[in-house]
Amino acid sequence: MSGHQTYQPQNAFMKWMERRLPIGGLIYSSFVVYPTPRNLNYWWTFGGILSFMLAAQIVTGIVLAMHYTPHVDHAFNSVEHIMRDVNYGWLIRYLHANGASMFFLAVYIHMFRGMYYGSYKEPREVLWILGVILYLLMMATGFMGYVLPWGQMSFWAATVITNLFSAIPVVGEAIVSWLWGGYAVGNPTLNRFYSLHYLLPFVIAGVVVLHVWALHVVGQNNPTGIDPKSDKDTVAFTPYATIKDAFGLSCFLLLFAWFVFYMPNYLGHADNYIPANPAVTPTHIVPEWYYLPFYAILRAIPDKLGGVIALGASIVILAFLPWLDTSRVRSANYRPLYRQFFWIFVAVCIGLGWLGAKPAEGGYVIAARILTIYYFAHFIIILPLLGWIEKTKPLPNSISESILAPGKAGG
Repeated sequence: MSGHQTYQPQNAFMKWMERRLPIGGLIYSSFVVYPTPRNLNYWWTFGGILSFMLAAQIVTGIVLAMHYTPHVDHAFNSVEHIMRDVNYGWLIRYLHANGASMFFLAVYIHMFRGMYYGSYKEPREVLWILGVILYLLMMATGFMGYVLPWGQMSFWAATVITNLFSAIPVVGEAIVSWLWGGYAVGNPTLNRFYSLHYLLPFVIAGVVVLHVWALHVVGQNNPTGIDPKSDKDTVAFTPYATIKDAFGLSCFLLLFAWFVFYMPNYLGHADNYIPANPAVTPTHIVPEWYYLPFYAILRAIPDKLGGVIALGASIVILAFLPWLDTSRVRSANYRPLYRQFFWIFVAVCIGLGWLGAKPAEGGYVIAARILTIYYFAHFIIILPLLGWIEKTKPLPNSISESILAPGKAGG
């Protein structure tokens, strides 16, 4: 394994540069010879997929910003102008709009993989918390971007979501007025959201750098959940991990392209092709699919402040996962009881997403309340208890043993 080789510049210019700004050495140590657990599966390719999707969103967003007009009288028509009159504007717009959905799909898989294999456990707590911060920044960026087309769903989503802050005692109304830039959602609101939607992806990119830095300090987790003990347990990042990442990205891009070219509006809402009208409220105000589980939790609580608190807590609680899970074993491959509860939790999240798209009435509300209770119970009750009562399978002595002698592994 070549993980301990140092960077040797091959020409005079690179030698000169390396003595003054060792970028080549940094790239070489971080992305070429970086020691990677040899048993990583394709669930680990989503980190690279997310990096690619972030870059794609920034590039397509910059191009769209060149043609977009952030004014309530012109925003809707400027989007139609992009679609109809700008060369390949339809492609850039569909790549950006569907790219947001693909970004969230990849991040949810990335998060569930981390939860399944215990990637949040010591010493990776800061790495996990940075991931939660990235998720919050993504949610804010996605919401603000959804407002920009200034269709019916854009306008009313902005009205409903910003109004949630009014439930905060004392300062709530002031926060809402600041977000609106006045006494109702209007042109100042659109300008604020446009500015922040353009800025936040670069903030996300900065936090991604911290996230990758933290990853390289503590090292990658792996399906066994045990740390590498020798060179036999690792391989060089390039070519082993890069080829696997490239293949995973190619498969993911096929799915992305399928939506862009065959079903570009499937993940959106038809009402957003109607210009914003403050005088006409849509029958059902529905956010984008990636917010639906949290929307269901919000509506499951009858009290407005209680709903806002539950909504915020459902995301913030993820940051405390390293301390709520009391088990010493990381990977669910060796935790038979936790594995069952994990898949129940995944089903609950999917169920909340389905309920978030339904009207807030009758059995849908009751079901949302039951699943909301279970969602929080998973973190507050089930995870702490499992660490005390669960009988785990014996761990292999090393990563290489889990590969060469699979009968001894718990996978």
